[in-house]
Amino acid sequence: MLPAPPSPDVPQDELCRRLAAVRREMSAQDAQFLVLTDQKNVEYFTDYRTLSWGYHSRPLFLLIDHKDITAVANRIESRNLESRSRDFSISYYDGYLAEGARAIVQLLWLRDPAAKAKTAIDYGQDMHGRGSLELVDGIRSRGGQSQLGPATNLLWRTRMIKSPFEAELKRVSFAIVNAAFDDAVADARLGITEVELCRRIQSRIFEYGAERADPIAMTFCRGQFNYARPPAMRPLEVGEYAWTDFRSTYGGYPADRNRIARGGEPESWEIEAYTNTRALTIALAEGVKAGMTCGDLFGDFERLWRDAGLPPAYGLVSRIGHGGGLDVTEPPSISKDNPEVLTSGMILHLEPKLEKDGAVFQFEEVIYVGDKGIEFLSDLSPEQIPVIN
Repeated sequence: MLPAPPSPDVPQDELCRRLAAVRREMSAQDAQFLVLTDQKNVEYFTDYRTLSWGYHSRPLFLLIDHKDITAVANRIESRNLESRSRDFSISYYDGYLAEGARAIVQLLWLRDPAAKAKTAIDYGQDMHGRGSLELVDGIRSRGGQSQLGPATNLLWRTRMIKSPFEAELKRVSFAIVNAAFDDAVADARLGITEVELCRRIQSRIFEYGAERADPIAMTFCRGQFNYARPPAMRPLEVGEYAWTDFRSTYGGYPADRNRIARGGEPESWEIEAYTNTRALTIALAEGVKAGMTCGDLFGDFERLWRDAGLPPAYGLVSRIGHGGGLDVTEPPSISKDNPEVLTSGMILHLEPKLEKDGAVFQFEEVIYVGDKGIEFLSDLSPEQIPVIN
């Protein structure tokens, strides 16, 4: 059964919760103004959707202070913005990026004429803010005691804590990609190319209810896996592994799920490696508790991996998991030296990877951390290796 289309609106109490949370973080960082340029940040606090994000010449910005929230938009955006009542103010500019930057600086002068306030902007790790020297130089040129700094930490402290509303959207998104992968693999045959299997999965992602199916990785190989290579016309042969890490979006929330399949029936050692790595990943997820650190969780991974007697894990990436939300990957990073505390409300992806004798074994399990334990947001990876004959 196809999922119902997502609600066109984020509930009002959800938006109020987000705004209250970020204002608490602003106060803790002594920031009076927050300038947002990243699409996900703007949508997170406003639920305003526009196709204008596909263009770069007339950007949309958001300015948050402790009393108001203002969209700074090109006048061409007016019909969409005014098509319904909004819970934020609107300030229009004429022109392009430079004029938009000046409009923000003018608002800052109006609200802080003495130039004493600190402004934070969403430029930093895991943010995709629209960089603009006009905006940065304009804010800094105000002089006085005003300062400009990064908003990355305060924004992630806000966005890392997901509500049940957000978790449910992620759950549906994972159900879509799981069904798309399973059905496409069940219909596939040896000789299918990477491009064809990728397209089959993506078409099913749309068919099963997603609003977007971004490009995905699809690699066929027996050793020397290149995980960043786009799909090619390489056919799947006996003994090769298909490794994929796919994307879909439902209600604005993307799924990020690694899955594997084998060309032809696996040998006994492959079944054993698959079973052990899968069991280890599930046990790692089930052991997560609010209050432990990312480093603690990585230590649990090292112990479980060592006790399983597995060869060294894939080491070109220093983390074995990450957060997820509106973005495909978000903080925190589950890495050895990360002291960040895991908190109730986080969504975590755990995906240690084993490369052994040319085969690859990886299981991306996704959990929602609660005060009393964890909840899996996706069906577990299959108990047996998916096979394409």
